[in-house]
Amino acid sequence: MNIHCETPLDYPAISEVNILAFGQENEAKLIEAIRYSNRYIPELSLIAEVEGIVVGHILFSYIDLVGEETLQVLGLAPMAVRPQFQRHGIGSALVQAGLKTADARGEAIAIVLGHSQFYNRFGFEPSVNYEIESPFAVPEDFFMVKLLQSYQKKYKGKVVYPPAFDRV
Repeated sequence: MNIHCETPLDYPAISEVNILAFGQENEAKLIEAIRYSNRYIPELSLIAEVEGIVVGHILFSYIDLVGEETLQVLGLAPMAVRPQFQRHGIGSALVQAGLKTADARGEAIAIVLGHSQFYNRFGFEPSVNYEIESPFAVPEDFFMVKLLQSYQKKYKGKVVYPPAFDRV
């Protein structure tokens, strides 16, 4: 398996992976909207390839954390793996690679809405532990945060997703 940053040539395959994984086009359209916004971080849109075929994709982009001040933090969404390649460690490898890149870039935190059984193994914890509020009515253990090396206690408040996420 090879993990690297997406290129424009990968866009159709990334859309296909997300449509197959989610059974709808919403996530593929979300990725496209983020790419053409000021929230896109090229180094944090990663693909996993097996024998030259794109089998997985992960995207970290900027979202806002609104408290005493508004801070940009990372939102992990979406992450997708072709159904026939799921449960083979590809998603885990993408999360690890993305978090490593985020740390190297000096990012402070990553936020995800997802299954705690999966994300806990990468150090994600309920966001309420850090006074970070979800914009969604979900169980506390589904909205999680991963502290990165540049984290400071000033990171607290309510998460606000950019308009691109309204369609998901």
